[in-house]
Amino acid sequence: MSPARFALPPRLVVASSNRGKLAEFNALLADSGIACVTQGELGVADADETGLTFVENALLKARNAARATGLPALGDDSGLCVDALGGAPGLYSARYAGGHGDADANIDKLLHALRDLPDADRGAHFYAVIVLLRHADDPQPIIAEGAWHGRVLHARRGAGGFGYDPVFLDIERGRSAAEIEPATKNRISHRGRALAALRAQLAGAT
Repeated sequence: MSPARFALPPRLVVASSNRGKLAEFNALLADSGIACVTQGELGVADADETGLTFVENALLKARNAARATGLPALGDDSGLCVDALGGAPGLYSARYAGGHGDADANIDKLLHALRDLPDADRGAHFYAVIVLLRHADDPQPIIAEGAWHGRVLHARRGAGGFGYDPVFLDIERGRSAAEIEPATKNRISHRGRALAALRAQLAGAT
């Protein structure tokens, strides 16, 4: 089903407090003419991520931000899905080791779980879903997704990025996500692809 007619909003709220993620959104939307404001700047607290899927959590975040601010809202949810772990850490990527957002602990737990596996069995992909709500009660959200396939390294590489980037290898480039320059990463990453798909939907709806 095509999205309902919806011109690009001049201003929207990004429903996230993750600084790395916000930096990526700002770079990806830099040429769009959209002025983004974060929910934190407007005093909006994070939504409880009680959904059982990435889409549900993205909707919860966007709806919370839209309801609190009265602005169109962009929400996203993403994670690292490892084949050998049945898709884990997946939905729980940010709190894989227990505490929310402890990237070092999450990476340590992941490397330990895969410690005996050869490269051939370390396939993984980042997945992202982005939701745009015109308003809190929007019955027809615009939803886009993106994936970035690679494998998990045996040890950290690179100083850039955030989250699991130091241990995620882009096989085509032979570099970890933390070693790839931001402009390239924004183009090829799961989040970059999802946002490109969202913008394509918006262009087709206007």
